[in-house]
Amino acid sequence: MAEQKKAKTKMSAAAKREQNWGYLMIAPTIIGLIILNLWPFVQTIYTSFCEHLGFGQYKFVGLQNYIEMFQDPEVWRATWNTIYFCILTVPLGLFLALLVAMLLNAKIKGKGVFRTIFFLPMVCAPAAVTMVWRWIFNADYGILNQILGTKINWVTDPNVVMIACAIVAIWSNIGYDAILLLAGLQNISKSYYEAASIDGASKITQFFHITLPMVSPTLFVVMIMRLMSSIKVYDLIYMMVEDTNPALTSVQSLMYLFYRQSFVAGSRGMGSAIVIWTVLLIGIVTVIQFVGQKKWVNYEV
Repeated sequence: MAEQKKAKTKMSAAAKREQNWGYLMIAPTIIGLIILNLWPFVQTIYTSFCEHLGFGQYKFVGLQNYIEMFQDPEVWRATWNTIYFCILTVPLGLFLALLVAMLLNAKIKGKGVFRTIFFLPMVCAPAAVTMVWRWIFNADYGILNQILGTKINWVTDPNVVMIACAIVAIWSNIGYDAILLLAGLQNISKSYYEAASIDGASKITQFFHITLPMVSPTLFVVMIMRLMSSIKVYDLIYMMVEDTNPALTSVQSLMYLFYRQSFVAGSRGMGSAIVIWTVLLIGIVTVIQFVGQKKWVNYEV
């Protein structure tokens, strides 16, 4: 009995040391999340209930910032612009990414080269990407107008500026999404397709009854990521549309409005309230997606 107790004591001591080492290994990540993510978010919540007096001084004003925010037509316009941007980019972007992933998954030569080409926009500097696209969209000597034979002001026309930004967003993200979807496609067993071919199923039937259901978990994750990214869009619009651009109000997102309120107008309380509203919007969209995914996402192996 004494030997068994000693053995248990040694095992518990070894397990405790291993546990402590585990805590030590994850400590940098946990500390970083608290300092860089959790604490700033808590400060943002507090600041949204305050008025910024300058020099780091704040005055508690309760719900005043939220009342003014929801009474401001510019906030509602930015909210609609953000939703409209998601509508333009997410469905079409996911469709094209899935199409590219299926092409890369086919038996073609040089698949590695094509994967690299499609992924290149993700490693390019956003400023460089924007400069190239602004040249493409230039109304006077842009290559797009020359190809189409038109004189469309892609970046300054309020009716088309959102479409121009959506094109850049889809082009920039399609490679990353395609790589993720390609990983999901490669996890599908070939035996399903062999059995379907023996039964006489066409390629279209195989896509809708095998490929789409089996890749739906990966597609769901990519959709959630792309929705969050689209709702938080800022840098693309900031670099594509200047402050003096007459089309700014037609493309201004919530995060761009947050930047203007916090760092241009100096109203950090209102800016923080806009951030909380954006977080709430992301939460609503995410909950809707998780509820809806029960109807179309297949987790069966």
